[in-house]
Amino acid sequence: MAAVTDTAPAIPASTASVRRLAAWLFVCAFMVFAMAVIGAITRLTESGLSMVVWEPLIGAIPPLNQADWNQVFDLYKQTPEYVLENAGMSLAAFKGIYFWEWFHRLWGRLIGLVFALPLLWFWLRGDIGRADRGGTLKWKLLGLLALGGLQGALGWYMVMSGLVDRPSVSQYRLAAHLSAAILIYLLLVWVGFGLLRPKGDGAIVSRSLRLHGWAALAMVGATAFWGALVAGLDAGMAYNTFPLMDGHVLPPEAWSLNPPSINFFENTAMVQFTHRWLAQTTALFLLLLWVRGRIEGLSGRAATAAASVAAMVLLQVSLGVGTLLMRVPIPLAAAHQAGALLLLTAVLWFLHETRRA
Repeated sequence: MAAVTDTAPAIPASTASVRRLAAWLFVCAFMVFAMAVIGAITRLTESGLSMVVWEPLIGAIPPLNQADWNQVFDLYKQTPEYVLENAGMSLAAFKGIYFWEWFHRLWGRLIGLVFALPLLWFWLRGDIGRADRGGTLKWKLLGLLALGGLQGALGWYMVMSGLVDRPSVSQYRLAAHLSAAILIYLLLVWVGFGLLRPKGDGAIVSRSLRLHGWAALAMVGATAFWGALVAGLDAGMAYNTFPLMDGHVLPPEAWSLNPPSINFFENTAMVQFTHRWLAQTTALFLLLLWVRGRIEGLSGRAATAAASVAAMVLLQVSLGVGTLLMRVPIPLAAAHQAGALLLLTAVLWFLHETRRA
């Protein structure tokens, strides 16, 4: 008599491909998330200008002996940051700031490898073709690969701004660098969501609620952009009171630059004021999104996504106010940057779990 075997049904090849690709994209997204936090620590410890050359390949190897350390330290001594702010710094102190910039760049290289090598493997195996429902997945993945390469170049372009005639990087280039990282992170998450759950599975909501969600995503992005300007100008070290700014709603020096429009980007008082009020307006706008979802009777994953938006916005506002009042302690400030990404993720999840009628 033949033996009876109890085997589980085989998973369709297309389903297995989708799961592998989605898991890979979420791993890459987590690495970009971590990169943003490492970048925040690098900035907060004033480590970003410690490596004055860009060597995409051999730059992954840190100094290995005393001669190597002396060489990189001598290069740093020629920078405006050392001359104007860190003159007399010891080699031991230099090693401390060098570590964070080296680790930041190393992590970026690892992201490139973790994205590019599996992409080639999945392509050769045919996983991308089996998982591609709309015929655009391969172009999305190639676009993400290109964006990653451009982000590395943009990072060096940012560093260059602090090596010529100023002891800090341009706040514009810093904001562009962070914005590009956020964009890559959101695209990775969005494509991963799309693989696991097709758009047609979302809860049906009104057109206005969907538009509300997209507007909320844009507002969080704008608030994060001005947060980067705050960081680039060290504006968080000033006006460390809340809700007023040293007794003023708007400090009188907020309009001290000409033309007036430049104050929104280069004036410490106005940049912080703009970030504060963008954050508060965005918080109310996001809480209203949750309220409207409840009014429309959202349930299941869509309701959970809306609730996560409300919870994250309250946490993020608390982190922001705490960072300001405590004069930007590194752990709290890094958590605040991480909170911005988590809030964006929650809004993106809400958008993916809903579709208009």
